[in-house]
This record gives sequence, C-alpha cells and structure tokens, in this order.
Amino acid sequence: MSDTSEFDFDIQRIMEFLPHRYPFLLIDRVLECKSGEHLIALKNVTINEPFFQGHFPNQPLMPGVLILEALAQATGLLSFCSMGEEHRNKLYMLVGVDKARFRGQVIPGDQLTLTVTLKRHMRGIWMYEGKAQVNGDVVAEAEFMCSAQDRS
Repeated sequence: MSDTSEFDFDIQRIMEFLPHRYPFLLIDRVLECKSGEHLIALKNVTINEPFFQGHFPNQPLMPGVLILEALAQATGLLSFCSMGEEHRNKLYMLVGVDKARFRGQVIPGDQLTLTVTLKRHMRGIWMYEGKAQVNGDVVAEAEFMCSAQDRS
C-alpha cells in the first residue's frame, strides 16, 4: 500500500472514511497519500460556509479552530491510508493538539492546502505534524495526537 496514486480521493471516497458531514466535513479532495508518511488535501473556502455569517459579518474569516479541525480530519484519512482495509470500521478520535500557531488569515475564495505528516505510531496513539497553507504561505500549524476506537 505504498503507492501514492492509489489514494487520490474525491469527496465520495473521503466520506467513506470520515464520519463528518456538511457542514463539518472540511476536506474536499485528497491529492496525495503516501502510506505511513504524509497526506496532502484541499479545502475550498467559499462565502457559503455557515460560519461566515457570524465570524465576522463585515470581515469574513475562517475560524482558526476550524482550520485545525480540517488538519485533524486529514490525520484521520492518513491513518486509514496507512492501516488499510482491516481498519475501515475504526473511528479516529483527536486526543491532543500541541504547538498550535496561526500565522495568517483565511478568507472566502482561498484554497487551503492541508499537509499532515506521521511522526510516530505507538501503543494505539498516532502523532502527526500538520500545516495549512494558502498560496504557499503557512496560515496554521500544529501537532496532533489521535487514537483509534471501534465504531459503535
């Protein structure tokens, strides 16, 4: 499962793996996934996003916590890519976020490029580094910890 081309996910394939649905599914496409290494995904940000009604009405900005959520969803997809079909019935839960930094604003019309890298996996805990970029500029970054649980 180390072939990257095998994991070019469209939205239908993403929804097979992630339990999130509108308005909380924050990944539109996976461009690349190298099993056990990294994943690159896209989030297209539009004025139609429900959070823009209140954040902020005269100056719409994507909330930083939702940028982190998009990165966290990308870590779940990388976990699925890395673990294979036998783990399709698992739910990857976010259990920690460290070193979060926001370095820029995300506005309607932007396209977030989400890159997550697996740092290590031990005793059921997956540790990742994540970076969100707009036009090559880093707008957010953090470290994430996730744990696999059986879906009920």
